[in-house]
Amino acid sequence: MTTSAGLLTVKARFKDGGLHDIRVDLMRPSVNRLFIGQLPDAVTKTVPYLFTLCAHAQRAAAQAAVTAALGEAPRSFDSTELWLEVLHENLWRLLLDWPPALGLRPEKEAFIAWRNTRQGGDCLGVTQNLLHESLGPMAEKCLEILLDRSTDEVAPDDGELEIPAAPSLAPQAWLEYWQGTAAQMPALLVPTSIRSAFLARLAETLAAVDALASGTPFPVASAGEGGWGVGQTLTARGVLTHAVHVVEGVVANYRVQAPTDGYFADATALSSLLGNLRFASLDQARQGLNRAILALDPCLPYVAEVLDA
Repeated sequence: MTTSAGLLTVKARFKDGGLHDIRVDLMRPSVNRLFIGQLPDAVTKTVPYLFTLCAHAQRAAAQAAVTAALGEAPRSFDSTELWLEVLHENLWRLLLDWPPALGLRPEKEAFIAWRNTRQGGDCLGVTQNLLHESLGPMAEKCLEILLDRSTDEVAPDDGELEIPAAPSLAPQAWLEYWQGTAAQMPALLVPTSIRSAFLARLAETLAAVDALASGTPFPVASAGEGGWGVGQTLTARGVLTHAVHVVEGVVANYRVQAPTDGYFADATALSSLLGNLRFASLDQARQGLNRAILALDPCLPYVAEVLDA
């Protein structure tokens, strides 16, 4: 959900069976300055070309922010392409990235076949078949491994974990922060465990397929007036926010806040996933760190390093 440039670096120390001193360094160029002094319409036309992931969602959020700031009626968008974009990112993670992280073989052939046919007339049928033939069996295997007491964080008395609630859009709260009337940025929904993050992604994938089948409009929301505008929409990684301030017909300030910006602003989210975990070896600790990073799903390349203290 960002430009191709940038890198996330995560470092930690393995000591006494746990991961300590987790440090996060998120480096990527800001696109916000590119929009200052531009006409609002130029922003909405440029945004999809600046982002290599979630381009449709980026455009929808930008349009929602701009129209709200200008007091215009919301623009129409293609819900199908937005649902398919979410499905593409979620299925990539569930079929290609999570299996190797858990020692399983990825469903590469099935995913490629779906990707090559998803724009066809029988998109829904092809997607439902993928869920039945590939995703369902793979998810069962992954969840079984994530319940292994030696490799995951589920305590013996946790029982069955509920599927976490989907993130909700709150453009008014973000607008208040953007205008400076609220001191704190709206809180980010952080998963309570690695397993809960996997369950949430699985649930969101199934919900997206149901929405595609029923023709449910894709969630896009906005708030603003008097030159101030915020637009929000959902992505496979969480809520995407665009905020704009238009003065005398041109953009005076702009901000893009992606889930990665919140999850990896510091080590708080990673520490919450890893703080109670214990590992039998340095290798298991490295696996645990990589799974926690995958659970938060950064939208750019990352390097993880665990030092044996």
